[in-house]
Amino acid sequence: MRLFRLAKIVTVGLRFGLDQMVLDADPSGRLLRLWHVVFFWRRPSGPRGVRLRQALESLGPIFVKFGQMLSTRRDLLPTDLADELALLQDRVPPFPTEQALQVLEDFYGRPVDDVFVDFARTPVASASVAQVHFARLPDGTEVAVKILRPGIERVIEHDLALLETAAMLLDRLWIEGRRLKPREVVAEFSKYLHDELDLMREAANCSQLRRNFKDSTLLVVPEVYWDWCGKSVMVMERMHGVPISQLATLRAQGTDLSRLSRAGVEIFFTQVFRDGFFHADMHPGNIFVHADGRYIALDFGIVGTLTEVDKNYLAQNFLAFFKRDYNRVARAHIEAGWVPAHTRVDEFEGAIRAVCEPIFDRPLKDISFGKTLLRLFQTARRFEMEVQPQLVLLQKTLLNIEGLGRQLDPDLDLWKTAKPFLERWMDERMGWRALLHGVRNEAPAWAGTLPQLPRLMHQALVEPALHHAVQREQLERLTAAQRFQGRLLAVVALLLATLVTIELYHGFA
Repeated sequence: MRLFRLAKIVTVGLRFGLDQMVLDADPSGRLLRLWHVVFFWRRPSGPRGVRLRQALESLGPIFVKFGQMLSTRRDLLPTDLADELALLQDRVPPFPTEQALQVLEDFYGRPVDDVFVDFARTPVASASVAQVHFARLPDGTEVAVKILRPGIERVIEHDLALLETAAMLLDRLWIEGRRLKPREVVAEFSKYLHDELDLMREAANCSQLRRNFKDSTLLVVPEVYWDWCGKSVMVMERMHGVPISQLATLRAQGTDLSRLSRAGVEIFFTQVFRDGFFHADMHPGNIFVHADGRYIALDFGIVGTLTEVDKNYLAQNFLAFFKRDYNRVARAHIEAGWVPAHTRVDEFEGAIRAVCEPIFDRPLKDISFGKTLLRLFQTARRFEMEVQPQLVLLQKTLLNIEGLGRQLDPDLDLWKTAKPFLERWMDERMGWRALLHGVRNEAPAWAGTLPQLPRLMHQALVEPALHHAVQREQLERLTAAQRFQGRLLAVVALLLATLVTIELYHGFA
């Protein structure tokens, strides 16, 4: 079976001329000329990015997902390929309703109509990993039921094995392939896919995001109904709204698109800098708009997380951009460990200036924040910057947010919208508010520690003396043992000398 699948992959690759993409990497051009002689009838037409996208679409949903993930690795791919792969849409026909019902019956241990008072047989959405049906719980609550595609684990493992084989061959046989790190890319893709196969993980992501934005006036997140959830089934609140791509409908219902675009930017920066936990798959298909103007987030299979160190240095980077302080940008990269400590700050600063300075001569609303960040990462790669997975997801999400925001409002100035938020956040982190916040957070721990301070101080004063006494005693024992061993060796040497003398005496007698 795997051989047939491999044969199909090879056939599709040849049909779309993907072999030329490998041969183009040969600087001599001899392999490409030889290939053209052997396959003289083949002349693939169209840009290479288009041909790659079409090939992945022909190979099916798992390869489409792989292409989507590749489009986020702009630190590894040429721009033309990354831009084209970003156009991939995960359009997958739904699987039969009978199979969906069987999955639910196997999970709940009883017929679907005994679990839900109403279950829509026609799915409302379908993707490569799962599809969604509307239903109602016994208490009448409207819900959306996400069901894992039957047999998808086997299909994924099968295709992943082929991708891993292809990555290994690229890594060993193609010099340029080593720079692209194909095996690491496939491993990263495998992790994302396996995360998406566990709907309990997605439900937990949804629940966390909902808790982070409880009572928010900007974003609403569906509630998870845990009693009906499992690894293959996720049941959440049904959300009513308009897909954000339907601009005419949004205008007709009186939605302020300019305000909506600014709210999207604030939501993104709130997730990143306040929570360090952000929705990392915010394409238009996963975002709706509520009648009251709030965003509705859906599909929580992929989320990104940031540490406090990441958040702090990202904020410093963004603010330094606004102030055109390239030295601060360079030092922030080095201090965060994103580039090696031996990097010369002045050289790195000059490279960053070459990327950023030209854009500041243009109106701010014409500057792409996401693309500027991307060019910075590409520049940093020349200085041995290690790929940071959390920053790759952040970059992808920022590009999505910026593109979406400018679709809603072409005059959106993301820099101007983000700067007050970042300055307020940095003030809360570094100013007197940060001190009060720290005191408030540490107060419970101090309340438990303060009564113990006298005892702890006594231990701190006594233990060194005890420690030194123990060390002195151990040293004296060691010295005494060494003296005893020395005397013992002297006695043994004397006995040996005596025996040798006796033997010599008997030998001459």
